[in-house]
Amino acid sequence: MKKITIATRSSKLALWQSEYVKAKLNEHYPELEVELKTFSTKADKILDVPLAKIGGKGLFTKELEVALLNKEADIAVHSLKDVPVEFEEGFVLAALSQRFDPRDALLSQKYASIQELPQNAVVGTTSLRRRLEIKLLRPDIVLKDLRGNINTRIAKLKAGEYDAIILAATGVQKLQIEDEVKYFKPISTEEMIPSMGQATLGIETLDNPELVELVSILHDKNAEIESTIERDFVRTLEGGCQVPIGIKATIIDENSVDVRAIVGMPDGSEYIKEEIVSNINEYKTVGKTLAQTFIDKGAKELLARAEKVAFA
Repeated sequence: MKKITIATRSSKLALWQSEYVKAKLNEHYPELEVELKTFSTKADKILDVPLAKIGGKGLFTKELEVALLNKEADIAVHSLKDVPVEFEEGFVLAALSQRFDPRDALLSQKYASIQELPQNAVVGTTSLRRRLEIKLLRPDIVLKDLRGNINTRIAKLKAGEYDAIILAATGVQKLQIEDEVKYFKPISTEEMIPSMGQATLGIETLDNPELVELVSILHDKNAEIESTIERDFVRTLEGGCQVPIGIKATIIDENSVDVRAIVGMPDGSEYIKEEIVSNINEYKTVGKTLAQTFIDKGAKELLARAEKVAFA
């Protein structure tokens, strides 16, 4: 294969991620021509409605998959947290990148941490999962919807619409815009459990052995272990990308993996939270096992009620 085309969204972050994949491929295959081709997704076009209200599955990926089917591109680069846990027939998740910083981060012009925010501070996020976890940390905080790309969100913060906003740390770091605001404070995964796959890139292709082999050089085993646990957990709970679920698997050493998870109502009124340490060799079953523990405690019913709130 002499040339491949990468399907990507047109945001600065999506382009950074696709350029990263292109550089890795060229590093390994110097003679390979790699082209980027941009597409707009449903989530890029609807910016005035919370994502949970326009459906969670495939909001960031569907148009890129159509490009693969139409032979307009060979591979698609996604933020793994946006990739549905079930793939349509003919598509495969061919590789996972090494994980970047998986933490959420607080950005503010006045306050250095969630704890330092004043009573009834206005915090911007549209993520139901972040809303849940912020409310557990600070029940007094007033939550306000926040849509748009990273630069747009930061501009709204600087315009004084929010006291703080919550973003994925990795996006800010990749674009090297930490200095755009006075305070950029990553939040520990003990305080705020991230979304499944947060800070990992997923490389999607059609089920083509030649392409799968080509992109296998991008694959990171640690990312596979952690994301398998996280995605299995969400799949077993039958939760989409937009319901309030946090799940983070962290490899401790060559024998052990720590897994933290949370589900609940976006207002923090009800939640289930667990942490387990498991043998790393059991990573293909750990997510399902932990999810069953949550199901036994009523997680599916809790998420059904949370989803009704999201679509209200």
